[in-house]
Amino acid sequence: IYYIYLYIKLFYINKVCLCTIGKKENLYVREYVDYYKNKGINKIFIYDNNDINDEKFDFVLKDYIDNKYVKIIDIRGITAPQIKAMEDCRKNNYKKFNWMIFYDMDEFLFLRNYSKINDFLNQKKFDKCQRIQLNWLYHTDNNLLYYDNRTLAERFPEIDKRWRGKKIGGSEGIKSILKGNIDIEINDAHILNYKLLSCDGFGKIKNIEGIITNESDHYYYYIDHYWAKSTEEFVNKIMKGSVAIGFNNEHILNRIYIYFKICDITMEKINYIENKTHLNLSQYRIMLENKILLNKS
Repeated sequence: IYYIYLYIKLFYINKVCLCTIGKKENLYVREYVDYYKNKGINKIFIYDNNDINDEKFDFVLKDYIDNKYVKIIDIRGITAPQIKAMEDCRKNNYKKFNWMIFYDMDEFLFLRNYSKINDFLNQKKFDKCQRIQLNWLYHTDNNLLYYDNRTLAERFPEIDKRWRGKKIGGSEGIKSILKGNIDIEINDAHILNYKLLSCDGFGKIKNIEGIITNESDHYYYYIDHYWAKSTEEFVNKIMKGSVAIGFNNEHILNRIYIYFKICDITMEKINYIENKTHLNLSQYRIMLENKILLNKS
């Protein structure tokens, strides 16, 4: 009876799903799904936000879809659907899983002392937590101009110099893991909902404002955020628009600013981005000539 109890306890307590949304991600989605399957995630829900006649995740995930490990939800052609997709995933699955992870396809959870995410989340210290918030660590472009087919970890091992090795402060953003059986509407891509009781990776209750965390220890846990990738991939990313706000030049210019905060400014990158976007980046030429860095202290 005791062993039957343990089996039932493990079966139910360890059920964790991942909700994500993707557009033009076929180069990366297989690596992403493989990674989280190896980390013990029980089910992955992918919201397909590609254009109507564009690529499909079925092309690269057929085996995972056929064995029902991955479920594809069609939201093709819809502009800025991120919050609606997240809430749809929560509403349809929050009673079926003990934890729900809401990460994008460039976000890979790192846990130093746990090979399985399920074991990490099953700790007693998280009993009181409704949501676990973990920091991003941005990875640079490693000064790669073009895509190649190595893994993200192989191509982009360097972490943004502003945060590397720091235990206090860390990243400019967090993403969240939601405890199951909580019926509260998602209205923010990072926080999920401000009414939730939030914990860090040590189970410590945190009061937060915005999406910036002030205490984290990146030695033990963080989210590897391969936000930029190579210059070529970065341009492809910004030109497809945002799943949160859609597409406009202001958004593109803002993303270029962040890119040069994270990554080195070089003339080669400036020329490439200008040629592909037809935007004027003369301010970055001036910064390069005067050896001015964007907040890299």
